[in-house]
Amino acid sequence: MNALALRQLLLDKWGYSYDLQIRRQSDRLMFLVMWRYQEQASFPLTELEYLQHLEAIAARLSDWGTLEQVQQFILTTKTKPRLGKALCLPLKPNQRASEWV
Repeated sequence: MNALALRQLLLDKWGYSYDLQIRRQSDRLMFLVMWRYQEQASFPLTELEYLQHLEAIAARLSDWGTLEQVQQFILTTKTKPRLGKALCLPLKPNQRASEWV
């Protein structure tokens, strides 16, 4: 999956290009769908920067073997990000993610 496919997944689900983040919380990796989205006037990234960011996220998820886990989460969740509340998925990565944890 590349940046465009990941963005299309977000657009198909919620109609917006939400910001995605990967964060480390103690000994766990978390995938976050943030409440900010690229279509907002106040979004801090340009179109190109946003796609580069998504490309980096997709590459990490692919390297860690968690891409399908994230796809299923986005497709099946019944909630959507809202102001101040991101959607959060604890990742179950393979050994390649060990340098992050």
